[in-house]
Amino acid sequence: MAEKVAAHITGTVVRVEVVVGAAVAAGQAVVVLESMKMELPVEAQVGGTVVEIRVAVGQPVAEGDLLVVLG
Repeated sequence: MAEKVAAHITGTVVRVEVVVGAAVAAGQAVVVLESMKMELPVEAQVGGTVVEIRVAVGQPVAEGDLLVVLG
């Protein structure tokens, strides 16, 4: 079953910390967002393997937008 990692706040993607195929641990940052001049990591809630990355650096995202899919 796929696990979806979504944005918890509206902002802009400043870094994507993972690549497709990478193993991710629960609590590991997968994307870093900038919002209100602060950098905020978005962490995986569960461990898994990165199946898909849905965002790119510089892309604006809204709260709830899908960022990364883990398998």
